[in-house]
Amino acid sequence: MRRASYIRHEKLPDLMGRINYISSGEEQEHLYAVYQTQPEEYWRELAKENRDSFFRSGTSGTCIEAREFIIALPEAYYKNGWDPDKVLHHFVESFRKEYGAECIAALHHNHDMNNYHIHLIYSERDKLDEPVIKIATRNMYFDPDGRHLRTKKEATVDGELMPGYTMINKGEVYEQHLFDKKSPVFKQKYFTAQVKRFFTDLMNQPLRDDQKLQVFPKNSPYLATKKIGKNNPKADEIRRTNDIRRRWNVQVDHALKRGAPPESLLTVKSELIAKPVAESIKQSGGKKDHDKYDSIIIKAVLIITEMCKSLNKYGRESWAEAWGEALMKFMDLCAERVAGKTLAQHKNHQLVR
Repeated sequence: MRRASYIRHEKLPDLMGRINYISSGEEQEHLYAVYQTQPEEYWRELAKENRDSFFRSGTSGTCIEAREFIIALPEAYYKNGWDPDKVLHHFVESFRKEYGAECIAALHHNHDMNNYHIHLIYSERDKLDEPVIKIATRNMYFDPDGRHLRTKKEATVDGELMPGYTMINKGEVYEQHLFDKKSPVFKQKYFTAQVKRFFTDLMNQPLRDDQKLQVFPKNSPYLATKKIGKNNPKADEIRRTNDIRRRWNVQVDHALKRGAPPESLLTVKSELIAKPVAESIKQSGGKKDHDKYDSIIIKAVLIITEMCKSLNKYGRESWAEAWGEALMKFMDLCAERVAGKTLAQHKNHQLVR
């Protein structure tokens, strides 16, 4: 299996704080380049527009001021000495041309110098050629939280404004828009999947064939590994699980190369991993037990390894047949063999002790 690209899509509730974090030399130990398609004032206005719009909508939850892609680049981009400014400019302008969104981005390494990556923040709104200004056609009243009131009586006592209440006089500006509405495209699931393919193709352009990446295939027999973030308290757990998942993926590769039908491997994955994990979560009251999950995958790896081992001495036709019509019986047989070997190893261990 070709290495999978790592591209994450995030919502940003604090746009200016995030921009400062990715572009500051004080925050980033190994900062190589920063590039933006609009000046800083644009991003401040965008953040304010989103906050104002969110407030007026009365929606509960968190205001999303922008969105961000985190793109892990192959280390060849760094080791080959490719100019960081040109690399960043190429990625940002390619995205801008494809999707029409203004961007601000930064390129840097993590603390351990093993993750060369881009943070690309983009706007979901287009800036208007001319601001839309709304003028009050009558006196308007607002409560202490800034919500518009329908009548004067709700804001006054004996004709005087109550403490905390405000009024905008007739003829004054009560609302102003510098940006258009958010584009619904950026909220669609297909958009994220599409951009992952777009960036993967982009980063593959200068790479040799043996260095090229692929978007991790969904609905495949493979198991995805997880990226370990900075200061992640569960780093050791994730590292251990990733190692087990890679062992599974190696066996899947082996089976596919020998002629096992891909759809049969999906069945194997479902029977050995998906169903046991779902049952484990159900028994745990809806919670995922990390140790149980690892033990399920370890058992699955042992069984699929036994399945591959059992067919190694046969030809491609035998593999296709065994992984086809006889799959369930073959899987059960190998599971019994694994259980027998595990029991025998346990007994030997007890005797030694």
